[in-house]
Amino acid sequence: MHQEPLRFTKSFYEIQPPFDSEWLVTNGIGGYASLTVSGGNSRKFHGLLVASLLPPTKRWVFVSNVFEKLVLHSEVFYFRNHLKLFRYGLLPEFLYDINGVFVRKTVFMPHGENTTVLRYDVSSDGKVSFVFTPQINSRHFYDLTSKESVSFPQEVSENQVVFKPVNIDKALTIWWTNGFFEPSQMWVDVSYEVDRRRGEGWQESVFQPGSIKVEVNGDETFYLVLTVEGKSYDPSFEFEREVERRRAVVGRAGLSHDISPLLLAADSFVVRRGLLRTVIAGYHWFSDWGRDTLISLPGLTLATERFELAREILLNFAKHERNGLIPNAFLDETGEAIYNTVDAPLWFIDRVYQYVKYTSDLGFVERIWDHLVSIVEHYISGTDFGIKMDDDYLISHDAGLTWMDAKVGDVFVTPRAKKAVEIQALWYNALRIMDRFSGRLGKKGEYGGLAEKVKEGFLSQYDGQYDVVDVKDASCRPNKVFLVSLDFSMISKGLQEEIVEDVKNRLLTPYGLRTLSKDDSRFLGSYIGDYNKEYAYHNGTVWPWLIGPFTKAFLKTKNYESGWQGYAYKNFVEPVLSSMRYGCVGSLNEIFDGDEPFTPRGCVAQAWSVAEVLRTLVEDVYHIQPRFEWIL
Repeated sequence: MHQEPLRFTKSFYEIQPPFDSEWLVTNGIGGYASLTVSGGNSRKFHGLLVASLLPPTKRWVFVSNVFEKLVLHSEVFYFRNHLKLFRYGLLPEFLYDINGVFVRKTVFMPHGENTTVLRYDVSSDGKVSFVFTPQINSRHFYDLTSKESVSFPQEVSENQVVFKPVNIDKALTIWWTNGFFEPSQMWVDVSYEVDRRRGEGWQESVFQPGSIKVEVNGDETFYLVLTVEGKSYDPSFEFEREVERRRAVVGRAGLSHDISPLLLAADSFVVRRGLLRTVIAGYHWFSDWGRDTLISLPGLTLATERFELAREILLNFAKHERNGLIPNAFLDETGEAIYNTVDAPLWFIDRVYQYVKYTSDLGFVERIWDHLVSIVEHYISGTDFGIKMDDDYLISHDAGLTWMDAKVGDVFVTPRAKKAVEIQALWYNALRIMDRFSGRLGKKGEYGGLAEKVKEGFLSQYDGQYDVVDVKDASCRPNKVFLVSLDFSMISKGLQEEIVEDVKNRLLTPYGLRTLSKDDSRFLGSYIGDYNKEYAYHNGTVWPWLIGPFTKAFLKTKNYESGWQGYAYKNFVEPVLSSMRYGCVGSLNEIFDGDEPFTPRGCVAQAWSVAEVLRTLVEDVYHIQPRFEWIL
């Protein structure tokens, strides 16, 4: 028995059985590798190589899984039955003890490439054999494959096999450092339990082309490489390079080591679109949504001192501004921009302001000034989707344009049409920012005067804590917290305190804010039930990202006194952070059920969940403020 069979890197999270959580590794262009910790596929979105063919969209499943066996003294042992420990430090590691043979598997993707590498560090007293059976596919990750619906012509050569699926102009290469390939073609039926529970398609067939057999004698490291890049790799070099890249991500922020998991999680959402970078809203299925990207930007880029990245992202969205609107989403299959959002353009103005507070880069504001002016002018005069400033100077808009945009058929579940409260808060905030910018840049504009009229029009109607102002909708929802959390507020300190207290008492959970109070007859405490899940999406479901603006609002009303900062961390932030140990290990889910036990749901890794928890830790709890706020 070896006393130290393997040396393991320091890890942030370790999981003992059962292993029903998930893990995720990304490649910086929208592709990823992700399975359950036990090595299974519980979703159609799972796979060891899900490539992004139109970065960061058109995600395509090429390798669903690789099943691993060890043959020792003619006896066969399946890896999945001998997993002793899973841990996620810089990369996910799987530790196996198979009758005294120790194996550490590490999964990574070379940054910027549609390639997954499996590294195996083996320690044994003698000769052992490994058998790896890949399950391959060729489909968009929303689709499912039927048996024999696609063929995979193959070419076998030394240490590699190349598959050329007939339904796409890409070749999949599976390469190994030593061993040989033994063909045995067959189709296998699989099912996806999570998709079944979600009421989605959950059965398909995958292709098993054969097995790779590798022999090891003593202590050895070998690799399997899965790629559609059409190039060869030095996997050892790629491993060291990716480890160093991730260390740099953690190091450049200059923050406490305790925040390292959040920094690595934040990095997973940063991807390229063309020559510029953007943000994937969530894994597995979201693309780069405008609203999500802009809400996420301070936490992903500014609090982490990745200022050049923030500039790129803002410039990317500025280039897509049209009629005063910023894209809400890019369709995954085509990359087409969709503009159905009323808040993204106002978030855009705010995020430019946050960027300048961190960098003093007024030259960037000058560069995109025409886009900022276009947003304000179109909101005043009117643009698509009924977005227009009314006679009371507030912004009116059609249904389904706020972040609460769930839809069943043609009906919006929470329409919030006309004058949603956070839109008015963002509108006033944007005008105050434009007033600051125009003053610093010597630009013409009556933004300050218009802001005063907006404030007057709002306060004349806001005689209760309304979610939609003009219709006096008094539903207790979290949107009113933005009246407090944004830099420029229209309401008195007393009303700010009342709003924060009401949200705290009626909406706060350990994992974020509910979208509707439990005393409302429309409240649904479980996202999955005997109804379309979209009904629950914004009618009780908990959203972790809202803990960011809530914590900021709470501490603003407490004047950021140190005792209250500790209270906020212990009661608001720490419980959310604890969820990084399950669900998708090392990241934060999109949503949780509104009732106990607050089961994690939705995307297993969500950008604004991670970003707003990270931002509020830095800016609000640690109270590390932007260094150039004074210039504005």
